Amino acid sequence: MKLGKGARLVILGIVLVVIDQVIKFLVKGNMSLGQQIFVLGDWFRLCFVENEGFAFGMKFGGAVGKFGLSLFRIVLCGFLIWWISSLCRKPSIPTGVLVGLTLITAGAFGNIIDCLFYGIIWDYAPFMFGKVVDMFYFPLIHNAAGEVIFFSPVFNFADSCVTVGAFYLILFQWKFFTRDDKKEKAA
Repeated sequence: MKLGKGARLVILGIVLVVIDQVIKFLVKGNMSLGQQIFVLGDWFRLCFVENEGFAFGMKFGGAVGKFGLSLFRIVLCGFLIWWISSLCRKPSIPTGVLVGLTLITAGAFGNIIDCLFYGIIWDYAPFMFGKVVDMFYFPLIHNAAGEVIFFSPVFNFADSCVTVGAFYLILFQWKFFTRDDKKEKAA
């Protein structure tokens, strides 16, 4: 049985979300907050941190901001799912566009799961107020005092999916987003 484009994208999205959640559960269940494991010398570490759910651990307006951010993510993820399913029905849409959008959507969904359910699962916050688990740390460049001067954020697999998907679309699929449908219809 041959799977259609949409089914393959759903499988890809599910696999990415499962990988993200397995990594987060392993970190949350086996490391203490703030603990670091040096994986490859000084430049790649697993570092267990939690954040309120905004980029690079920034907070966004207290409880109201956290609720708004969670709601915004859910709406955005819903829109992306709708858009991808609409694009799947058009045979002329490049597969790369669909894969890039699926990476972004899967990453967003992985972090939504944290915000919605982790507070309840680990009994520290109500629904929609959980913290996002981050663990990948690549302090690439240090100054003479040993302080990280390049790439100090700690991030997770879901963040990587969003970033890779976005860069892939920008670098390799930009023509899709800049095309003029009027020219295509006239041709």
